[in-house]
Amino acid sequence: MFFQSFFDERLAQYAYLVGCQRTGEAVIIDPPRHSEEIIARAAKEGLHISAAAETHIHADFTSGARQLAHDLDATLYLSDEGGEDWHYSYLDGVDAVLLKDGDVFSIGNIEFKVMHTPGHTPESLSFILTDRGGGADEPMGIFTGDFVFVGDVGRPDLLEKAAGIADTAAEGARQMFHSVQKFKELPDYLIVWPGHGAGSACGKSLGAVPVTTVGYEKRFNWAMKENDEKAFADRLLDGQPEAPAYFAMMKKVNKEGPALLGGGPIPVIEDPERFSRLAEGDHALVLDTRPAAEAEKALVKGSINIPFNKSFVNWAGWLIGYGESLLIVAEEGLEDEIRHALESIHLDRIRAFVRPQAALAAGETDAYATLSADQFEEAKKDGRAYVLDVRNDSEWAAGRMPEAVHYFLGHLRDEELPGDRRLLVHCQSGARSAIAASILKARGFREVEHLAGGFGKYEQEGHAIVK
Repeated sequence: MFFQSFFDERLAQYAYLVGCQRTGEAVIIDPPRHSEEIIARAAKEGLHISAAAETHIHADFTSGARQLAHDLDATLYLSDEGGEDWHYSYLDGVDAVLLKDGDVFSIGNIEFKVMHTPGHTPESLSFILTDRGGGADEPMGIFTGDFVFVGDVGRPDLLEKAAGIADTAAEGARQMFHSVQKFKELPDYLIVWPGHGAGSACGKSLGAVPVTTVGYEKRFNWAMKENDEKAFADRLLDGQPEAPAYFAMMKKVNKEGPALLGGGPIPVIEDPERFSRLAEGDHALVLDTRPAAEAEKALVKGSINIPFNKSFVNWAGWLIGYGESLLIVAEEGLEDEIRHALESIHLDRIRAFVRPQAALAAGETDAYATLSADQFEEAKKDGRAYVLDVRNDSEWAAGRMPEAVHYFLGHLRDEELPGDRRLLVHCQSGARSAIAASILKARGFREVEHLAGGFGKYEQEGHAIVK
């Protein structure tokens, strides 16, 4: 058997390549939309991708299953659990095998037994692997998707918070409790291959270790130790992070079928006048991907700055509308990476990439100020100052500035704000408040300043906070 995991650090998502070396067949478990790296690795090992299997309808990234069926004629192994509302609706003309609890399918001499594990979503499946070709008659491990992580279990509230499906969080928590009881009956030696690692919004305390075992999770995962259903559900639902805005769209896209990739190259603009014409188009958004330290000194008028780093996809998903066409300010050589990152959450409407010098030369530029903690404290004394805290709910609850008003960054493009005030914005470290400052400038606010080092630096230097 051949086995390799692939990790997308921007999505904190794992995909897995499992191949039977005797027959040359391979399957990708929870494939990303861009699976080129996985396909290339399979070819290097003399394997061809004959199948793709999904643990559930994903909310946090665009599935690559439909693309693999189209490009490679791969057979898709998909859930048939959860009821009619959770059935895939793009399967006409696709070779698909619909799976229920207890079903078994094989890729070459590798066997996968299906276990229905609802809780995170109603249709969620786990796959128990046995390497029959290697002579095993007992399983090696289990692909848990978003059911069991290292140190945690999947959150059950996404359908209610992100997709707006009422009264599903409590029911999902109860289902998760019973799925955990089934998991605890598995042999301790089984390897656990989760769908996500630390940084994913699909749980609240995911570990960064890439694999674990059933026995280890039984001993140290909080969810395995709680034997009271109500207490389990209460703890599971408490303190879950904000559900990214794009999750609802991902549920819809992955259920109905993502658009197939294959469009031509995206133009690169180096002419200021051409950029100006495109920027005036309907629903056009200028997305500046430069580091904040560069963008703050000279912002393209009306643009928002989301630096291209590990947090890029998350904040793009929160802040970019799916109806907006994108003009992306980016340095040369980053086009493919940025395009793939946006396409991983189905933000496909990229009209052009724009060189920074062309965008900045096209017209009026803007800027915002960066203040030290002492300068920020002094600025708060201004009677016109309005202090915005753009951190998440749990950070706000743990401690805040006494004058601050809470506006979560993910909602800041639409929040009502006073138009005649001096806006002082901060987050925990300074990264999110820089994004926020660019949004405020794009919205037309004239006086915008953000705190270098954020709330952490402010507190560290001894300034007054409210716990």
